[in-house]
Amino acid sequence: MTVLHPGIAQGPVLLLDEPLSFWGAFDPRHGTIIDIHHPQKGAGLKGKILMMLESRGSGSAPGGLAEAIRLGTAPAGIILVQPDINLAIGAAVAETLYGKSCPVLAVAAPDFLELSKAAYLHISHDGTVGPSLDDA
Repeated sequence: MTVLHPGIAQGPVLLLDEPLSFWGAFDPRHGTIIDIHHPQKGAGLKGKILMMLESRGSGSAPGGLAEAIRLGTAPAGIILVQPDINLAIGAAVAETLYGKSCPVLAVAAPDFLELSKAAYLHISHDGTVGPSLDDA
């Protein structure tokens, strides 16, 4: 496991079937997927532990994520297999400017598969991930 941006979070798991871009495929005002080609179009990310193998992004992704964090519509935390510096930068910018945190982690594929089976997850500041107290 690699902590790309630290933080504490917990919430229900939202496992995406395909990568997501936080620039153009996500509406930071409402916290929803707006890409008409994404299989989970319309899904809300607010307060969720977002899990996806990788993101689909550009250099503009940090702005989209940071804006969602500022507005309170972002995922509570993000877990990937493929590390994404753009998401880490967006989370770091939001924490620096707005004092709001969204941990971003990269985990090994077998760990991702195991974690994706949980209904709720908790992310500790050191990057430890496990079932949330709400999962009981």
